[in-house]
Amino acid sequence: MAGTVLFWLCAFFLLIAPLVLVIYQLISLADLEFDYINPYDSSSRINAVVLPEFVLQGILCLLYLVFGHWMMFLFSVPLVYYNVRL
Repeated sequence: MAGTVLFWLCAFFLLIAPLVLVIYQLISLADLEFDYINPYDSSSRINAVVLPEFVLQGILCLLYLVFGHWMMFLFSVPLVYYNVRL
């Protein structure tokens, strides 16, 4: 029981981290839209967080596989496959 609770707690924080990164990317794009920053700075900020987002999604998918949550694993495999293909 405690292992399952610990797993879902870790999974929750691993889900929140990519959401924060996506919000950061949207804020950077909004700053670009309102001409607060130039396109070069905006793209360098966004490119800096893309790889950590992909790694977090891969780790989460691997955790689903290891702990036997098959449906969540099957839901996350297409996204990880798409990120690997990028």
